[in-house]
Amino acid sequence: MQTRPIEKLSATDAQAILERLPERIQTAILDRAAEIEYPIEAVVEMAIASFLDTEALGFADCKPGRGQ
Repeated sequence: MQTRPIEKLSATDAQAILERLPERIQTAILDRAAEIEYPIEAVVEMAIASFLDTEALGFADCKPGRGQ
């Protein structure tokens, strides 16, 4: 059986990642999510994708190395 990669971060996975980050980063992500009215998982995903590729909006269009 062929599996398809998941292109979005789940709320459970985002919470697990968030809990392992320093408190100041957790606060910044939570504040940003509230500011733009996005779910936490979307903001965590955007932060990681942006780190890997400055032109990416999320994991689906992330191509590491392209945006640097």
